[in-house]
Amino acid sequence: MTRFRYLSFLTDYGLEDGFVAACHGVAARIAPHARVIDVTHLVPPGDVRRGAAVLAQTVPYLPPAVHVAVVDPGVGTARRGVAVAAGDSVFVGPDNGLLSWAVTASGGATRAVSLTNRELWLGNVAATFHGRDIFMPVAAHLASEVELAAAGAEIDVTDLVALPAPERLIRDSIAEGEVLTVDRFGNVQLAITAADAAEIGLESGASALIRSGRHQLIVPYRDMFGAVAPGELVAYPDSAGLVSIAVNGGDAAQRLGLPPGARVSIAAASPTIRP
Repeated sequence: MTRFRYLSFLTDYGLEDGFVAACHGVAARIAPHARVIDVTHLVPPGDVRRGAAVLAQTVPYLPPAVHVAVVDPGVGTARRGVAVAAGDSVFVGPDNGLLSWAVTASGGATRAVSLTNRELWLGNVAATFHGRDIFMPVAAHLASEVELAAAGAEIDVTDLVALPAPERLIRDSIAEGEVLTVDRFGNVQLAITAADAAEIGLESGASALIRSGRHQLIVPYRDMFGAVAPGELVAYPDSAGLVSIAVNGGDAAQRLGLPPGARVSIAAASPTIRP
């Protein structure tokens, strides 16, 4: 049996209400030894994809834990709750793809159960608050040496709902990919990796030709925002190892009209190319 010292917690609950505090309270009552690490509670409401990306990019820096994630527009419906063992951690949440990228980043699922054991839930379950009444109490019990199998019926890991992998492609010295996320600063994170950029000959100090739809522009490719003047665009390898586009002190997503899911290509700009 594994006793986890940490629980991590990611939701779209916001900070204006008592939702997060209630879940913290449930964890403290069941597993007072476990410290809760709040990943974020500001995922845009119902944005499963954004939650999945944030969780996957954060988990590699967290200690072994029971990771609770709740972005759950299908709460109260037939969608199931699951606990998934991956690497040295366990992931608990709705089976809607939210956990899938983080599970993959942790080495892939080795076991999974459907959360059918009501003895690990709170006594009264609200149809609209499974984070408080099911996911957090189950996670806290798992952190307190309850075996994964005790949480419910075993399921085939291949039956877990998985979000499609972010699309990216390299061809003819061009890297193509979608906008994976836009953070609170308006920085546009692409599914294109820094390694992809290097493969097409794009290195720090060069210029990147960026195309989206009928629009194209040339921006400097640098290591940091401060390498360009305030208000200027810059492309750079971000802290997750992905290519991002930013405005130094501004909002690149708003300026460029690039929402999550938009298709973008980048290439090393030739001196003869003009935007």
